[in-house]
Amino acid sequence: MKPFLTASDYKTIHTLILNLPPQLKGKEVIQLQHEIKSAEIVPDGQLSPDIIQINSYFEVLDLETQRLMKFQVVLPHQADLKQSKISILSPLGVAMIGFRQGMTVEWTLPGGRKRLQINQVDNPIRSTQI
Repeated sequence: MKPFLTASDYKTIHTLILNLPPQLKGKEVIQLQHEIKSAEIVPDGQLSPDIIQINSYFEVLDLETQRLMKFQVVLPHQADLKQSKISILSPLGVAMIGFRQGMTVEWTLPGGRKRLQINQVDNPIRSTQI
């Protein structure tokens, strides 16, 4: 399963990673680098609106616990867990970016290996489908 990214999201994430100080380049950053290298890059405005992008709102179901979680994936300086805004550099942000509503993603999070079903994706600006 490879993620889909818009050209601008790819550039934003790539630049973010390049500009991070070495002491902040932990496990999640390495995983994110791998994810964006394997991603299919799509011209801006041509990505399906049901794919998680930067600034997307999404709802995910933990298939083991049946816990439903709602978040928005944002850039690190905008992250605020009290407002359910998670950083693209967080374990869940890395796991979800580029994947589509209806997909099940398996990923290691701080609580262990999780199977997460993406139930809903909402993007502030709708685009045409790929």
